Amino acid sequence: MKALVLTEYKKLEMQEVPKPMIASPTQVLVRIKAAAICGSDVHGYDGSTGRRKPPVIMGHEGSGIIEEVGSMVSHFKVGDRVTFDSTIYCGTCSYCREGLFNLCDNRRVLGVSCDEYKQDGIFAEYALIEERVLFHLPEGLDFVQAAMTEPAGVAAHAISLSRPRLGDDVAVVGSGLIGLLLIKLLRTVTSGKILAIEMDANRRKKALEVGADAALDPNDPELPGHVKRLCGGDLLPLVYEAVGASEPINTAISLVRKGGTVVLVGNIRPTIELPLQSVVTRQIKLQGSCAINGEYPAVLKLMADGKLQIEDIISKVAPLAEGPLWFEKLYNREDNLLKVVLVP
Repeated sequence: MKALVLTEYKKLEMQEVPKPMIASPTQVLVRIKAAAICGSDVHGYDGSTGRRKPPVIMGHEGSGIIEEVGSMVSHFKVGDRVTFDSTIYCGTCSYCREGLFNLCDNRRVLGVSCDEYKQDGIFAEYALIEERVLFHLPEGLDFVQAAMTEPAGVAAHAISLSRPRLGDDVAVVGSGLIGLLLIKLLRTVTSGKILAIEMDANRRKKALEVGADAALDPNDPELPGHVKRLCGGDLLPLVYEAVGASEPINTAISLVRKGGTVVLVGNIRPTIELPLQSVVTRQIKLQGSCAINGEYPAVLKLMADGKLQIEDIISKVAPLAEGPLWFEKLYNREDNLLKVVLVP
């Protein structure tokens, strides 16, 4: 089969590689119909994360058609249209037994190659997927749309961990793809103001287009004052951080009121500098959010029912063979691209 292989950092090549063969009775072979480029793939492209060690087939946000099923697969059949979670969990460790599949001790992620394991992903014509992470596509939802289920699930999981009350004002720091999906989903759960905090002017504009009530520059020295004026004179009970670096996390902390919560969704830096005294003396809660844990059905229904529109954040649909070009554009932040979906 043809696959887009990261052969060395910042170098992607279309190659002929062996078509995967079912090795476990619980696996299915999926013909990939759409595979979106995640921000983590772009950050792994240059080796900065240490989680995409070449050679590896990256990619974990996708959809396709089942072409073959293992002998123990019972809920799916050949020809089914499916999407899949990016996290492969074991189902037997203590966390899995508690239903915390995203925290599985033996967790693997599609398209990741790190010190602990290598798991080829879906920038290819075919991929092997475990039945337990498969989901049927609702009628009317096409493959490109379905490739957005994974990032939307990430945003939905973050909201599930600390959900605003009806009428709460909230902020989202970072208006990349996950930040925009957070704004879209928050619009379905709170009637309060949703503030986008973003350095890039074009992304601030996009945040307003997808549902934010105001979009503010984190470099504005009057930012906390602006937030107070917009939100009835107080800071916020809840802020979602969707970047994962020191400055945006510190911005999020500066905007939450005493006793409030900052949900940490972004993850591009392994360590950060934290304003510890501000967190401790104001009794702020920091809530980490890891991947997805059961949000796929809700997200798929929201998309199928038209309550979560995602077409406006898909910048380009392109052939898999053009992957190197679009990776380079995303890496260099050209053309205000948000999501690029590759089609084998």
